[in-house]
Amino acid sequence: MLDIKIIREREEDVRRALAARCVEVDLDGVLALDRERRALLSDVEALKNRRNVVSKQLGELKRAGQDISAAQKDMRALGDEVTAKDGRVRELEQKLQEAMLFIPNMPHSSVPVGKSAADNQVVRQHGEPKAFDFEPLPHWTLGAKLKMFDFERAARMTGAGFPLFTGRGALLERALISFMLDVHTREHGYTEISPPFVCNSASMRGTGQLPKLAEEMYFIPADDLYLIPTAEVPVTNLYRDEIIRDPLPIYLTAYTPCFRREAGAAGKDTRGLIRVHQFDKVEMVKFVEPETSYDELEKLVANAEDILQRLGLTYRVLQLCTGDMSFSAAKCYDIELWAPAQKGWLEVSSCSNFEDFQARRAQIRYRNKDGKTAYVHTLNGSGVALARLVVAIMENYQQADGSIELPEVIRPYMNGLARIE
Repeated sequence: MLDIKIIREREEDVRRALAARCVEVDLDGVLALDRERRALLSDVEALKNRRNVVSKQLGELKRAGQDISAAQKDMRALGDEVTAKDGRVRELEQKLQEAMLFIPNMPHSSVPVGKSAADNQVVRQHGEPKAFDFEPLPHWTLGAKLKMFDFERAARMTGAGFPLFTGRGALLERALISFMLDVHTREHGYTEISPPFVCNSASMRGTGQLPKLAEEMYFIPADDLYLIPTAEVPVTNLYRDEIIRDPLPIYLTAYTPCFRREAGAAGKDTRGLIRVHQFDKVEMVKFVEPETSYDELEKLVANAEDILQRLGLTYRVLQLCTGDMSFSAAKCYDIELWAPAQKGWLEVSSCSNFEDFQARRAQIRYRNKDGKTAYVHTLNGSGVALARLVVAIMENYQQADGSIELPEVIRPYMNGLARIE
């Protein structure tokens, strides 16, 4: 959430930021609510001061033995007016809070201005797309032949878009999760946590999923619980409504399944594992001091890249433009893997700096060098997401005979298996 002072004092900057994001927000309505609220607060303060004066006069009259009925009448009238205006202030504050929840974060000055993914910028590329001396098969054909997953039975038990990994496919999924967690905890300095896979509305608001993305999530109304769309939600909310006592920075990592209703338009990239409603992901989350957050963002991206380099995969890093960033992000990089049978790039990581946007919504604070409470900066990034990682490994490491050679770093997690055949 933006600070209302920023909207009030830097109105034109906020309007330019909204225009760059291609987002329409009733900023005039927000500012009108703020003006009315502040005017009422001023009135209430004046009334309370007047009430104190009348109260003092009432006491003096009473001690002097004079008639106090008129002063008592004034006191009651002032009390009723204060109560009414206090109620109106609370009403306005609630309306203002609700309106502010729909205002996205302001992009960092280094973010390129653009309208869509077509305006994103390639920052760097690692490796070159692999050349095959045969026509590479898509992962769904490979997986069916090698009995690595079963989409038909998954659709029968749940519905389209929910994968079922079987045999060595399930083992590969588990192996990759363990490998990534080990690298992040043993070498990148993260502490592993295992959070709940559901979160309440307050947690979803804290990270910015609500109210904007309500229709894209799975909701259990009776319990006010959402299936998490990413581990970012429970891990970031670990410190909701707290002043962090531990030294910053704090690095956390977690594996969770992720659930998303928006799995792409019907018939678009919906075959196989590319767009699914449920997928596994290893997430990285950071709580850092504001002065260091952009250096920490670059380190976060490097941590995700390290995973892909160890797996020997070709990828590229994109800096997202203003019109393609998520609601809460101030700056964001995407990492995409090359999938030869798809003849295209697949996103497997999104690394974002939210500055204090999430911390302000979730009331996550720390004590700065002066001992004063301030909002932390939060960051998160996929480290990385499956099942597209599985797609890239299967399609890039496939052999002419239809088998799949496994990256060396993953073989110890596959019980020494070097090839799926």
